[in-house]
Amino acid sequence: MTPASEIALHAEGLRVRLGAIEALRGIDVAVPAGRWTAIVGPNGAGKTSLINLVSGLIRPDAGAVLLEGHDITGLSLRQRARRGLLRSFQITAILPEFTALENVALAAQSPAWGFVRAAARDAASNHVAMAELERCGLAARADHPAGALSHGEKRQLEIATALAGRPRVLLLDEPLAGAGPEETARLLDLLRGLRGDCAIVLVEHDMAAVFALADTISVLVYGRVIASGPPEAIRADAAVRAAYLGEDA
Repeated sequence: MTPASEIALHAEGLRVRLGAIEALRGIDVAVPAGRWTAIVGPNGAGKTSLINLVSGLIRPDAGAVLLEGHDITGLSLRQRARRGLLRSFQITAILPEFTALENVALAAQSPAWGFVRAAARDAASNHVAMAELERCGLAARADHPAGALSHGEKRQLEIATALAGRPRVLLLDEPLAGAGPEETARLLDLLRGLRGDCAIVLVEHDMAAVFALADTISVLVYGRVIASGPPEAIRADAAVRAAYLGEDA
């Protein structure tokens, strides 16, 4: 068991009801610092509800979210981001009329500045933004409007934007969704390069990518965690195979 002092993010006993549906039923997931934790499960299992709750988009009916031991359950998404909990979205969230550089530079600005100064004019923001664009393979596209980028490049840009916020915990909600084979290979190379930078929670349907990236996998079915452990243990778990992976895992 990982010592409490080494847990970057802890979801404790999270419950939430969305209308008539109890989407999460006492979820408990611990994310070690600097490690990858994947959340997988069939459609409707509660994966996106969990990410929305942890990131602050929705509030739990019961339970708590701890960031490095501090209870952040009552904080907004923006307040959590300022403390180092950042996320990407299942549907790419960028400012299409802004350049790639401007998108990342806005994220790199100190929260205290707000939008008073244009990010494109701030040397410090641009320096951080260019470094993250380079890291994510988009330096050559820095001056292109974000809306003109390919689907895979938009995914890369969203990751660069999140990294510019200096995350301590990064939530990635289906970063490979909609990507073709070449885009997927490029994104996987990018994701592998993030190992050790921060704790990462990955929600992803591409199980080959999950098994390649994750240190720990938690399997959700009907709003409950039915198994949690290293990839090989999850691959061999009979209950997981019956509920989700199938016999081709």
